[in-house]
Amino acid sequence: MPRQPKSRRVGRPKLAKGEAKAKIVPVRINSDHHKLFVTAAKNSGQTLSDWIRNALLATVAMKPN
Repeated sequence: MPRQPKSRRVGRPKLAKGEAKAKIVPVRINSDHHKLFVTAAKNSGQTLSDWIRNALLATVAMKPN
């Protein structure tokens, strides 16, 4: 009986270390906030993820240690 070749794995291949984002932080927001965030991201020419990341970093940078 001939051997079947190994099937390829489904999905995107794993990225090399250092190429992927470090962590995913799940956050729940209501639909009104989501609409505001999406609009602000579009107006700034950013993806929603980039806009949220930059907004959080700007907030942290404003706070004194």
